[in-house]
Amino acid sequence: MMKVLEVAIEKLKALPEDKQAYAAEVIEHIAASDHGVFHIPDAHRAGVTEGLAQADKGEFATDDQMAALWKQCGL
Repeated sequence: MMKVLEVAIEKLKALPEDKQAYAAEVIEHIAASDHGVFHIPDAHRAGVTEGLAQADKGEFATDDQMAALWKQCGL
């Protein structure tokens, strides 16, 4: 196993169970791919598409909104 993957897995072990479950789901999607390509789930693709459309319209989060998000994420 690559060292960088080992380090990432150790970091995942410290996360809450819901985040570990999400990470496991993503890893399963990657591992299950026959072509080595990660297929983005439709719900994630919709979120990205919405975000890109908002950016095209100049709709960005304020500095205060971003600070609140980072705080919520523990960063």
